[in-house]
Amino acid sequence: MDYKALKLKASSSPHIRSNEDVRSIMLDVIIAMVPALVAAIYFFGFRALTVTVVSVAACVFFEWLYRKVMHKPQSIGDLSAVVTGMLLAFTCPVSIPYWMIVIGDAFAIIIVKQLYGGLGKNFMNPALGARAFLFSWAGTMGTWVASGTNVGVGPVSDAAVDAITAATPLSFLHQGLMPDGTTLLQCFMGQIGGSMGEVSALMLIIGGIYLCWRKVITLHIPLAFILTVAVVTFAFPQGGQDNFTWMLYNVLSGGVMLGAIFMATDYASSPVTHKGQIIFGIGCGLITVFIRYFGTYSEGVCFAILVMNCTVWLIDRYIKPARFGFVKADKSEKKEAAAK
Repeated sequence: MDYKALKLKASSSPHIRSNEDVRSIMLDVIIAMVPALVAAIYFFGFRALTVTVVSVAACVFFEWLYRKVMHKPQSIGDLSAVVTGMLLAFTCPVSIPYWMIVIGDAFAIIIVKQLYGGLGKNFMNPALGARAFLFSWAGTMGTWVASGTNVGVGPVSDAAVDAITAATPLSFLHQGLMPDGTTLLQCFMGQIGGSMGEVSALMLIIGGIYLCWRKVITLHIPLAFILTVAVVTFAFPQGGQDNFTWMLYNVLSGGVMLGAIFMATDYASSPVTHKGQIIFGIGCGLITVFIRYFGTYSEGVCFAILVMNCTVWLIDRYIKPARFGFVKADKSEKKEAAAK
């Protein structure tokens, strides 16, 4: 028998017979984000593409640099840095200065990801951690360009940005008002202001369907997240608004779709069991609505996911499947054992 032909690989459990690896999974995520990127380019111009390219290049560079300096095996080939760069760009306004997105990339890769041991060891989503950090420049991060505005690829002055900004649907919802002059169809298609990768619910849903088809993600977290936002906002509309319409605007506006499909489903920072994932998604949805209703900032998706990232260890500890072959002793047996 030719043992070399068997290509056996000894490794620790779990043992999964599959052709998938980290690179193939990350490639699927990148493919799933392409529709949202195309929509961002269509609605905001080619600056959406250049910001994304700069973000991806910076993430790859910082991952290469850190592992080079620390004398660790290179991991840029797994494409996880590319995914982080795209996601961070998606959560930012298209008018963000290039130097600022690069700082966010450094924070995401070095602080949130690599200092904790690299891919799979980070306890929070790197892109969301960096987005929260970038709110050190709250004025820039809270300035939204109107949909249909072609932002130039070069440096954008503050005066130029002020001239092309517009209120987002969330800014109206935060005040208990229906979005003025914005229809639900526009929210669904992406003809609204906001972070460049979150505006088109349609394109994000297409990406989510692809990920489910490829079995990269399951529906447990996205559905739990989105349905929680829908149920709570339907049950408790603000300003005496129509329940159903209010609910739809809340689901289709802001980062709910982007966060539920691409952020909350991050393998490293979400629970491993289906029951835990449902609890995680419900928590994300509840905190999102609480921040939108009672916070000073109109959006709560980023902070909701980060808060729930910090609870994953607790969820995994108490929501876990029984060990194979393990029979739980009843209370009487435990008392007898303790008495002896």
